[in-house]
Amino acid sequence: MRSSRWIGAHVSAAGGIENAPINAKAIGANAFALFTKNQRRWQAAPLAQESIEKFKENCKEANIASSAILPHDSYLINLGHPDNLQLEKSRTAFFDEMQRCEQMGLSLLNFHPGSHLRKLPIDDCLSRISQSINMALERSSNVTAVIENTAGQGSNLGHSFEQLAQIIDGVEDRSRVGICIDTCHMFAAGYDLSSTEACRESFKLFDHIVGYQYLRAMHLNDSKTPLNSRVDRHESLGLGHIGKEAFSFIMNLEATKNIPMVLETINSDIWQDEINWLRSLTHNN
Repeated sequence: MRSSRWIGAHVSAAGGIENAPINAKAIGANAFALFTKNQRRWQAAPLAQESIEKFKENCKEANIASSAILPHDSYLINLGHPDNLQLEKSRTAFFDEMQRCEQMGLSLLNFHPGSHLRKLPIDDCLSRISQSINMALERSSNVTAVIENTAGQGSNLGHSFEQLAQIIDGVEDRSRVGICIDTCHMFAAGYDLSSTEACRESFKLFDHIVGYQYLRAMHLNDSKTPLNSRVDRHESLGLGHIGKEAFSFIMNLEATKNIPMVLETINSDIWQDEINWLRSLTHNN
């Protein structure tokens, strides 16, 4: 029976996308994240059919379901860009990322919502992000746009639950939009996770403002910086300001069943230990 807890890490796809599931299997993961192209470049060669087929074979070999895989788009993309030319460039690149996911047989695409760069009112920028998502969904058929909450550093939007809800509100096909909660970002944005009770309150707030039905993935990271720092600095689990209780709470939350839960912690040497520790926290499955 396949476990209802899908835990892994953001693994390397160096040498080809087909290597990502091999790297995930090596750390005992049954979920993973990857970049389908160089995340710091606009252009990329199309995926070779041979690579796609090997990727699917290697996922099967690793016993990792396609719905437990969370590709991340390029860091260059800003779906709320205040400049129309740059916005168009971002929208084109985002749709290309969606196409790559479809070619790979994947159903999720994780992305940072966008930044106003202090040149656009927040509401206008959020509206641009929603419209960018609409344009990508209209031209694709199977991939869900998974918005990642941010730490609120600089002019990045999507750090408050209200902003995430506002983006979703502007999406026409809400069956194909979701949220990836990053625990480090959530904490840095001011939502306390430092105790079981704090977690209960923060996640209750998320459910009230956004709704658990939109929770499609998680990034599990501790935070080097304190609560409400608005600074995004990941730490290994239990070694930062969040501590261990949060991860026990998350691993037993009904809403985190059957969604990819992915480590982006700073020491890849201990990812296997962290995965095993997270599994040990789960009371049943």
